[in-house]
Amino acid sequence: MASAPIAPYNSSPLGNSSSPNASRESLKMEPLADFAMLPGEERVTDKEIIYICPFNAAVKGKVFITNYRLYFKNTDSETPVTLDVPLGVISRVEKMGGASSRGENSYGLEITCKDMRNLRFALKQEGHSRRDIFEILFKYAFPLSHGMQLFAFLSQEKYEENGWNVYEPMDEYRRQGLPNSEWRITFINKTYELCDTYPTVLAVPYKATEEDLKRVATFRSRCRIPVLSWFHKENHAVITRCSQPLVGMSGKRNKDDERYLDLIREANGTTKLTIYDARPNVNAVANKATGGGYEGDDAYQNAELVFLDIHNIHVMRESLKKLKDIVYPNVEESHWLSSLESTHWLEHIKLVLSGAIQVADKVSSGSSVVVHCSDGWDRTAQLTSLAMLMLDSYYRTLRGFQVLLEKEWIGFGHKFASRIGHGDKNHADQDRSPIFLQFIDCVWQMTKQFPTAFEFNERLLVVILDHLYSCRFGTFLYNCESVRDSNSVRGKTVSLWSFVNSDTSLYINPFYTPESSRVLYPVASMRHLELWVTYYIRWNPRIQHQQQSPVEQRYKELLALRDQYLKKLEELKLSDSAPSSTHLTNSSTPNAATPNQHITHLQTPF
Repeated sequence: MASAPIAPYNSSPLGNSSSPNASRESLKMEPLADFAMLPGEERVTDKEIIYICPFNAAVKGKVFITNYRLYFKNTDSETPVTLDVPLGVISRVEKMGGASSRGENSYGLEITCKDMRNLRFALKQEGHSRRDIFEILFKYAFPLSHGMQLFAFLSQEKYEENGWNVYEPMDEYRRQGLPNSEWRITFINKTYELCDTYPTVLAVPYKATEEDLKRVATFRSRCRIPVLSWFHKENHAVITRCSQPLVGMSGKRNKDDERYLDLIREANGTTKLTIYDARPNVNAVANKATGGGYEGDDAYQNAELVFLDIHNIHVMRESLKKLKDIVYPNVEESHWLSSLESTHWLEHIKLVLSGAIQVADKVSSGSSVVVHCSDGWDRTAQLTSLAMLMLDSYYRTLRGFQVLLEKEWIGFGHKFASRIGHGDKNHADQDRSPIFLQFIDCVWQMTKQFPTAFEFNERLLVVILDHLYSCRFGTFLYNCESVRDSNSVRGKTVSLWSFVNSDTSLYINPFYTPESSRVLYPVASMRHLELWVTYYIRWNPRIQHQQQSPVEQRYKELLALRDQYLKKLEELKLSDSAPSSTHLTNSSTPNAATPNQHITHLQTPF
């Protein structure tokens, strides 16, 4: 990682000040004090302050705090230094130094962020100058801890498309080929009575009755029974997901659960049902002490149990902390490879990808599978969604990927509120964990290995992660569908997909080549995995990286050029077919360019 000259420092979560959609957004924003506000965004306070930039030293400027963001702009130099930080990104605000602190810029605020950066601001020591700004920032960064609403409920943004309509469960099941003679759709959970963390529409074995489902729910953690995630149209093998069985220390059995898993196996004549338990064996055994456990050979004789050795949420949280330590603010250059290895981050990525490959391969070969971890909402979601991405090219399209996230993560109750801590001041909460970030990293690894297989580009993945934290949209709020319903999220907030689909050109991969039947098997070895530098180290201007490669940029230019030539060709065809030059002149638009103008404009070196 070679050092580059320090560029003007601009720290915006979406690169708003330089991204192509900045001008588009600014059209519907109200300008205020050097930055544009979103509809519904209101200014709270501003203050003269010193930003202790880890890359450009101390910078004098002004900080503005709204009900959505913290915005800083320098005032003491010609080189622009700006910060544009959604308050939802902040995980911790602390006071730095005291009234008697010695040393320049030793008194102020330290802000820890969820997106791999920290911010430090210095203030004058006299007259408790930081008290007001600390209290305001603490209040608006953690609105739920202060009885206030998340910004998504205050936003007045309007888009042509309603992103909440991107995913309709019945449409997606029909696309897969359901219902059929083997699988049926049930609405037993329409009021969340069977399982309060599952969606209302479920696909279950055709031969399973509603009473069967209720009895099985009593033997599965959180009542999360095995239900269908994906159906293979050719061989009829399925991916099903659930939580652990409630076996406990005494080794309890449940005939209804055993028979239900047999129904899944019999649906397509699978000889032996493969149960993928995402946990390490030792953890699954330990879970027996708290009433959980795994499917034993004696009880589930027509099933094979495979442990995938993926560690729990606490291990992943610590791993990301270690990664942050070596990439921010300074990259650990001298022992980079050993430092990276010591975080174990890529090792965890490898295990998740490897598990998903096993799931995809088993289903591709015609055998049905059951996937679970402890509660079935963290590692399970990673494995099912990645396996589905490998097996089904639809999920590799821009729309299909949105459907995949809505279905396997949002619909099936990944605990976004607990894992991210939206609007919550309790930064040390043991429920926080980067499970979804890890999944997106795995997707990025796949896009690197198969650069023509995905319709969407890296920018989409970064935008999704930025708004995972921002609280600007309702998409990732709360832990499950039942809680989102009770808070009227669909009616009172805007979907992230409304924003993304308002200008899809920003997120399209120009190298995409549709291949409907191709199964992707990424190489999950440490030699083929790499750190996602353009995400994890994007705040460091010394790291030379580009959001778009020169090859991709040039390819896009050539595609645009082709489109212009095709348009010109159509115009020439129309002019040839017109009865007279007079008619052509009358029918053309006042601003239409002459052929000569077009040709001059299109000249470009190849």
